[in-house]
Amino acid sequence: MSFEIPYELVLGWRYTRAGRATRRNGFISFISGVSMLGIGLGVAALVIVLSVMNGFQKEVRDRMLSVVSHIEVVSADGGALEDLAGTLHQVRANAQVIGAAPFISAQALLARGEDMKGVLMRGIDPALEPGVVDLSAGMGGKNSGAPGIQALVPGQFGVVLGVDLARQLGLRIGDPVTLITPNGQVTPAGVLPRLKQMQVVGLFNSGHYEYDAALVMLHVQDASKIFRLEGPTGIRLKLKDLHEARSVARELAPALPMGMAIRDWTQQNRTWFAAVQVEKRMMFIILTLIVAVAAFNLVSTLVMTVTDKRADIAILRTIGASPKSIMAVFMVQGAMVGVIGTLGGLLLGLLIAFNIDVIVPALETIFQASFLPKDIYLISRMPSDPQMSDIMPVVLISLVLSFVATLYPSWRASQVNPAEALRYE
Repeated sequence: MSFEIPYELVLGWRYTRAGRATRRNGFISFISGVSMLGIGLGVAALVIVLSVMNGFQKEVRDRMLSVVSHIEVVSADGGALEDLAGTLHQVRANAQVIGAAPFISAQALLARGEDMKGVLMRGIDPALEPGVVDLSAGMGGKNSGAPGIQALVPGQFGVVLGVDLARQLGLRIGDPVTLITPNGQVTPAGVLPRLKQMQVVGLFNSGHYEYDAALVMLHVQDASKIFRLEGPTGIRLKLKDLHEARSVARELAPALPMGMAIRDWTQQNRTWFAAVQVEKRMMFIILTLIVAVAAFNLVSTLVMTVTDKRADIAILRTIGASPKSIMAVFMVQGAMVGVIGTLGGLLLGLLIAFNIDVIVPALETIFQASFLPKDIYLISRMPSDPQMSDIMPVVLISLVLSFVATLYPSWRASQVNPAEALRYE
């Protein structure tokens, strides 16, 4: 049994690739090509932009989590935890928790000479801290020349700084630095700020400018003495799956003692993640409008094609073609333009998205410019993370818009009166 291709498909494809025998046909083919190119570029732009935004979000999140823990359990009043051992036992009982470490967090000023900088002080336990965050990639060795957090010894009052903070204050390993705490010391002369001479024993580079320029780590016992606390103010947790942080936090909350609060990494940076999602949504809408404009250029292309093919339509009607068949012919023509443009744009977009780590540095070298200054965009290289959940809606929307754009011209073609069309032929 032989399979016959419907003549509507054959004619629709023939009209799509119509030759340039006449100036009018050539102009119609040019407009059709422009529509196809516009759809392709719109789809490619959507794929590239969404992939870059996904990569940006993933890169910043991963670098953020090299400093920020998945979950933090803290004292609601900012004081020391009353039952540190009991709380550690409770949180470690959860199957999702694979690491827990106590910490102290406080604001302070760091000074060297006349230079002064507001910093976030974090007292840590060097033995337990690697179990909750991964700073190994940015500490020690060729990355920073620093011995890392293991150089923090209780009683020696050493500090480990972010590389950008050290650069701003002109500090190197072994340099002295003055810590100024917010809780002053009462004297007969009044309240005086408490100063403590510290020594830089290490540097870290998380790749996240916000933390590299503001975070200072010291031993938790030294932090307790400096800030006059009886012990750690919170516990940092690491989970098997960071995406389960919110549900694990809800599970842990009822078992915690009174006067304690729990927050996950999405809450600590809620405004940033919300802003990225809104920006991603708006970019999707804006770039979809570009695809829509290109898709609806098909209307003018098909209208001109219908006008040019009135005689052909009349002949088809006289030999028995139904209005539905005539409509199908021109819908096939418009759909072909949409499909080819969409697939071409998808391939172009994926090609650029998967090679953007090569393309962008080459452009920066050519134009002698930095597209992503890390003090503004938090990261210094263009990331990309194409995701099927973003690509499929782009493809479907492009195809649907192309199909919708063919409806009116195709309907007009089906309404052509054979007698009127052949009157002057």
